[in-house]
Amino acid sequence: MKLSEVQQQAIQARMSLIVGAQNFDRLFLGAAFEEVADCILYMSARTEALAGEIEERFALHLSIVAGQITGLPVEFVQVMPLDLRQKG
Repeated sequence: MKLSEVQQQAIQARMSLIVGAQNFDRLFLGAAFEEVADCILYMSARTEALAGEIEERFALHLSIVAGQITGLPVEFVQVMPLDLRQKG
């Protein structure tokens, strides 16, 4: 299921509350929450390093928030760097 703009904004708002303004801007500015398919939240981040940090530190938070907003089970979070996402 592709996420609507409202769902993406709701995830961003909740994650901003969880991680704080400075961390949110550093980690999630320019990130995109794209879809939930087969219990996986697919999203993109600006760089490979940020993608790894988001997966490592906030995958659990993201899975809970995305599950609540979409009403779908989210068991895993896959974060791709934007440059790889655009090529693939």
